[in-house]
Amino acid sequence: MASKKEDAEKASVRHLPFQSVAEFEEHAKVVLPKQAYDYYSSGATNEVSLRENCQAFSRLLLRWRCLRGITNADLRTTVQGDAISSPICVAPTAMQRMACPDGEVAMARACARSKTVMTLSTWATSSIEQVAAASPGDAASLRWFQLYIYSDREITRRLAERAERCGYKAIAVTVDTPRLGIRYADMENKFTLPRHLTLANFDTSGEHASGVKGSNQSGLAEYVASLIDRSLCWDDIDWLKSITKLPIIVKGVMSAEDATEALRRGVSGIWVSNHGARQLDSTAATIEVLPEVVHAVNGRVEVYVDGGVRNGGDVLKALALGARAVFVGRPALWGLACNGEAGVCQVLELLNKELEMSMALCGCPSVRDIPASLVVHASQYRSQL
Repeated sequence: MASKKEDAEKASVRHLPFQSVAEFEEHAKVVLPKQAYDYYSSGATNEVSLRENCQAFSRLLLRWRCLRGITNADLRTTVQGDAISSPICVAPTAMQRMACPDGEVAMARACARSKTVMTLSTWATSSIEQVAAASPGDAASLRWFQLYIYSDREITRRLAERAERCGYKAIAVTVDTPRLGIRYADMENKFTLPRHLTLANFDTSGEHASGVKGSNQSGLAEYVASLIDRSLCWDDIDWLKSITKLPIIVKGVMSAEDATEALRRGVSGIWVSNHGARQLDSTAATIEVLPEVVHAVNGRVEVYVDGGVRNGGDVLKALALGARAVFVGRPALWGLACNGEAGVCQVLELLNKELEMSMALCGCPSVRDIPASLVVHASQYRSQL
């Protein structure tokens, strides 16, 4: 007879009967507390950009090529010189233990099993060290650290140093959050971190760890207002480069001009992101900004993108438009909420199968062989009618 531990292990690796990211989200909405689901799912103010991030993909059409003799498409690629099994990586999302007791540790293990990048948030509920220890010595474990720059530079310095010491391979510095965007759902819920959780990258006795607490509106908004540096500028990128040997990825670039300035500052990568449409509403969709950034960069550094990706076809479109890798945030969270580590693995497996099928049907034998001509805007065909 199987022990309770064996039964639990079997349950933890079961596959849920879901065929799409949308189904995972539907189930996550049922199992998550309302405050947690609203925090993860909501966008800034009227959520125009939240919808646009997804809808913009539907305005891009694929021009497939046939009779290419492709039996299997090769998804393997590299980011910052490190090999990964697929260009689908996991973006930083905060406070993952609201979704699952193991939170970021489960997410890291899932990414290691899937042989892709996991990006840990500064505002994680598991520490830099705990996540690093989740898969010690695992060659497949590839972690980046997402960094907010605090008004207290010594705290910021220590975060970067700990990430480097623990084997993280890059720092993705978020540059779009000198203030927290207006999020109606969090204000209505008076969002606060559950009492049993803290922001684990900080001393538990201080406000940096426990400051996301009761508020008349959003506890997180008040936390950011009191602790994050509003005066963030390009010189801070120079400072960050001076304190770490890790590659610096600038996350939150939404224009060719900022991409050009980032290059001038010597960054190692540019991440096109509107913060999951959680900061400023009525911004362009990230997939629509991607081509101008890629053009400005002109191959000098790698370009990444997140926002609105809900299936493998979306990933293929982003790769065709010049992204080196595509990061998903909410889809991975929905997997985590539904079934922990195994749920994240299932979501990544689903997206990878969709990507491989899309590549094969479009005549692309490998990630290296995806041409820009594969994608056209729907208006090109409508104008011919």
